[in-house]
Amino acid sequence: MPEPFDSRYDMTEAVAPAGSGGGPMDLPVSGPQPLKGGPTPSRRGPWRRLPLPWRGEPGRRSGGPAAPTGRGLWTDAWHDLRRNPIFVVSALIILFLVVIAIWPQLIASGNPYHGDLAKAQDGPAPGHPFGYDLQGRDVYTRTVYGARASITVGICATLGAALLGSVLGGLAGYFGGWWDALLSRIADVFFGIPILLGGLVFLSVVTSGSVWPVVGFIVLLGWPQISRIARGSVVTVKEHDYVQAARVLGASSGRTLLRHIAPNAVAPVIVVATIALGTYISLEATLSFLGVGLKPPTVSWGIDISSAATQIRNAPHMLLWPAGALSITVLAFIMLGDAVRDALDPKLR
Repeated sequence: MPEPFDSRYDMTEAVAPAGSGGGPMDLPVSGPQPLKGGPTPSRRGPWRRLPLPWRGEPGRRSGGPAAPTGRGLWTDAWHDLRRNPIFVVSALIILFLVVIAIWPQLIASGNPYHGDLAKAQDGPAPGHPFGYDLQGRDVYTRTVYGARASITVGICATLGAALLGSVLGGLAGYFGGWWDALLSRIADVFFGIPILLGGLVFLSVVTSGSVWPVVGFIVLLGWPQISRIARGSVVTVKEHDYVQAARVLGASSGRTLLRHIAPNAVAPVIVVATIALGTYISLEATLSFLGVGLKPPTVSWGIDISSAATQIRNAPHMLLWPAGALSITVLAFIMLGDAVRDALDPKLR
């Protein structure tokens, strides 16, 4: 009659206890072996209990930190920008400037062209906090309306230069060869033209005083800088493994450029274009100050600064407010570009 099951047996190793008369045939057995009629094998040893999500185990659904998820460049950049006070302040200033450029009537109900010579060069008065200019026009109203021309020139010129420079530079960097050499030499020719001197020569023969000749001139001399940035970025990205894999799989040149290279090479272009936007606004004001940019009756900060420069001692308020608005606008765009550069450049993290 076999004896009942003895609980002294170790289920991880089938060896009889001492004194039981074991012999050389008592060999260890790998892993627990369940016995019929015996107790359930222990979960210790090689049988580990798997963590179950619904039991609240650490690192699972109901508790503990979630598994880390990978984030791309743009997600990381937006995560950093939201926590950067420089970006937040500059973005709010630019948003305010864009709003008043589109709807200046929100904060200025006067007419920027209406003047009263009896109030010429008068200081601040009730309802006119910035005073009057040489023709008796409200400086506050003209300062608000002047944002439209400057913002329009800056945004349109930046978009045009970025688009033209990115396309030409991207094609030169991707195809290389004679195409790259030709575009590089053309860009060198435009780089050799001083942008202020070129503006004086080009815009002096233009009779129109609207914003579009100024925009066209800035695009004409501004695309080589962005073209070089785009070319260098494309040359770097096209050597990556995923681009080579797309070529091996038979992707066309257009698909490779649009789907694989452009999204990964556009970050430096965005940084340079954002900083250049403030520079283009300053350039427009400089050309208007010299009399070859925007011309009356267009309302522009550069035109108002030019007319107030001769009266800086008698009526400094005429120069202070448009010059201050121009400085704040340019500074906001430069600060925004610096914040975007810090967020998109992995070397600065």
